[in-house]
Formats: sequence, structure tokens, C-alpha cells
Amino acid sequence: MGPDQGRCVVVFAAFAILETKVREPLIPLRMFRSVPLTAGTVLMVLMAFGFMGGLFFVTFYLQNVHGLSPVDSGLHLLPLTAMMIVGSPAAGALITKFGPRIPLVGGMVCTAVAMFGMTTLTTGTGTPTMSLWFALLGLGLAPVMVGATEVIVGNAPLELSGVAGGLQQAAMQVGGSLGTAVLGAVMSSKVSSDFAGNWTKAGLPGAPDPALKAAAEVGAVPPQVAQAPGMTPQIVDRIGTAVHDTFVSGMGLAFTVACAVSVVAAVVALFTKRGANAEAGAGVGHI
Repeated sequence: MGPDQGRCVVVFAAFAILETKVREPLIPLRMFRSVPLTAGTVLMVLMAFGFMGGLFFVTFYLQNVHGLSPVDSGLHLLPLTAMMIVGSPAAGALITKFGPRIPLVGGMVCTAVAMFGMTTLTTGTGTPTMSLWFALLGLGLAPVMVGATEVIVGNAPLELSGVAGGLQQAAMQVGGSLGTAVLGAVMSSKVSSDFAGNWTKAGLPGAPDPALKAAAEVGAVPPQVAQAPGMTPQIVDRIGTAVHDTFVSGMGLAFTVACAVSVVAAVVALFTKRGANAEAGAGVGHI
């Protein structure tokens, strides 16, 4: 653990202690006596960890590996967005009828399968295959986005419903930040271990430039490489192959971790249930 992470832990611990001492805490810790509420909060953190951390790499994959423009990259992600739009009302209906537990578990299992599918993406993967995994991811996330909110708000004391809504949003932001940081570290480690081998495999002589190893973390070959003395189009293509193959291997490992986190989230979802507030008439899926 580095010094920055250590300071964060100390500050977080100090905040938790302070919250137990003040008369009107920002986050009343007594809320976490509810197992379903705690499970819903953890579930939201884990969901955002995999989702936001994974999408961070997908953007580089589409633009730098496949050479798509930002607009075309957004179009390739439309299946994910579309399935979330279509799946959310259906998820709300299922949660209303059966309670949140089954849809949440099913959603995280679906998300885990999509994450596993994205570990198979290569530099030559076509649009239909990518769209399949993106659509499956959106279908899995829809019930989690709706159901976890219902669990957190529904299991909080009625007078703390607003605080619970803020807690849900905070959990999503914390999970997304953690996912980007942790999966980014996983990616960096994999790139460091694989780049030299991919450099040699591409038929390139000598040791790779450290700047190119850094470029492999985002899957892009710096434009100035083609302008270097003695550089030929064939060598530039080989460098691109080494950079892209290394990026894809790192992204695959990151998605493997995201898949494992999604499986853990599916287990956490087993501890959720409909709260008293929801049973009293609180709407499902109000974010």
C-alpha cells in the first residue's frame, strides 16, 4: 500500500469514528445494521467496480485498437445502452412481482458472463461479437441499477430515505473509482510482463522503447514513431501489432478480474430483500 492509499484509509477511519460522535451524522452508521441495506450497498460498489472500470478500457479498445472515431465508438456501444433502456422497465416489473433477490442475482450472473465474454476480444474481433457481449452486459446491469436502489432505499428507516438515496449514488461513484484504479493497475502489470515478449514475437529487433510500453497501456502507437529516422511502414505495422496485442492481453486480464468481482456480487445479492418502505408503497427504481 502506497502513502496515498494509506492516508485515504486513515481519513476514512477518522470519518467513520467522527460519524459515531456527532448528533446528526452525514451517514448514520446504524443504517448498516440492516443486512439487506448493507448487501445492496456492497452490491452497488461491486457492480460499478466492474462496469465503469471495464468500460474505461473498452473506449481505448474501440478507438486505438480498431481505429474507430469517438462517434463510431459510441455507436458500437449502443447495444449496451439500448438493453439497459429496454431491460430497466422489465426489471422493475420482475422486482415488483418477485422481489429484488432473484433479478439481482440473475443480473449479476448475466454481467459476469458478459465480462467473461469480453476476455475473448482480440484485435480482429468483429462488430457482431462485440455487440453481443455489450448487449448482454446492458441486460445484466438493468436489474442491478433498478433493484439495488430499491433495496438500499427500501430497507432504510423512512426518515433516512434521502440519505439512503445519496448512499446509493456514493456507492456507485466509489465503486467506479475503485474499478478504474484497480483494473488499471492490473492492466499495467500485465502490459509490463507481456510487452517484451510481444515485441520479439512481432519480429522487432532489440529492446522495446519504454515509451512504447506506456503507449501499450492505452493501445495506441504514438504518431511520432512513423517519423523516426529509418522507420519503414513494415516496422510501424509490427510495432502496432506488438502494442495492440499487449493491450488486448492486459484488457483480457482486467475483464477476468471484473468477471470474478461480478460473481462475488451475485453471491452478495442473495442477502438482499424488499424493504419495509418499498412494501409500504415506495416506488421501485427511483434513483
